[in-house]
Amino acid sequence: MKLAIVIPAHNEEKTIGKVIREIPRRIPEIKEVEVIVVDDGSTDRTVSEALKAGADRFVQHKVNKGLAVSFRDGLDAALESGADIIVNTDGDFQYNQGEIPTLIKPIMDGKADLVLTDRNVWNLRHMPVSKKIGNKIATYIVRFLAGFPVKDAQSGFRAYSRETALQLNILSDYTYVQEMIIQAVFKKMKIAQVPCDFRAREGESRLISNIWSYAKRAGLTIVLTYVHYKPLKIFLSIGLFLMLLGSVLGLRVLIHYLSTGLVSPYIPTAILTAILLIVGFQVLMMGLVADSINANRRIMEKILYLMKRNK
Repeated sequence: MKLAIVIPAHNEEKTIGKVIREIPRRIPEIKEVEVIVVDDGSTDRTVSEALKAGADRFVQHKVNKGLAVSFRDGLDAALESGADIIVNTDGDFQYNQGEIPTLIKPIMDGKADLVLTDRNVWNLRHMPVSKKIGNKIATYIVRFLAGFPVKDAQSGFRAYSRETALQLNILSDYTYVQEMIIQAVFKKMKIAQVPCDFRAREGESRLISNIWSYAKRAGLTIVLTYVHYKPLKIFLSIGLFLMLLGSVLGLRVLIHYLSTGLVSPYIPTAILTAILLIVGFQVLMMGLVADSINANRRIMEKILYLMKRNK
């Protein structure tokens, strides 16, 4: 079997070499290990340091395009190279690459399509409390929306079977970690989770320089991903809620009208009732349209999967 290690990197000249040298090149039942570095518009010596350390292949962006795009391009490069298993890791030396054999074992044993890692963030002394809280909140949101007991939704140290990688279609241009879990669950992939070591980072994070900005953009990604895959459920819930609220408010007006023959003094309530009922009905109709679009999206994803598989 062939294993591809994908490393998205942006200005990681100080650590990228250590990451590559730590990757085990001999793993039982793995015939070839290929290291693919996705240089996301680095302006330092990231590429030369990676080459010096033994990187086998490069995907280069002329400008910085972000983590999600780098991940997507790295995944495509790994598939093109014929990889049977793909591992995604970071170029900042926070993950222990010596754990790769443990990470890919559930896939090699046929017990998982996707393997996530759990950094046990609450016990990390070097992680700020604000990031720990943000991590837990995002993890619980993904757990709730996906219906899967994920332990660490933010960890980027993951392994995929070739079949899994062929079916993943990352749409976000910012971060992919939460979107991929939701996609994998909705596509009924078998997911395993293993603990992993997580070291202190040298310098500031390239992705999470501002925790609130990250939370806003990552949160939007989570919500949009869920809406993409469960539009009818979302619109149906909102529409029925608005119509129920309108009906409750309108009940008082109706009772008063039946007993007196007058709407006043509840004219404002009557107007609000009408607005809620109309908007609620429109939201329900939007849900039906969105569900039809979702059916077309599933067909397009199937076509895209077949095209990538037959390349």
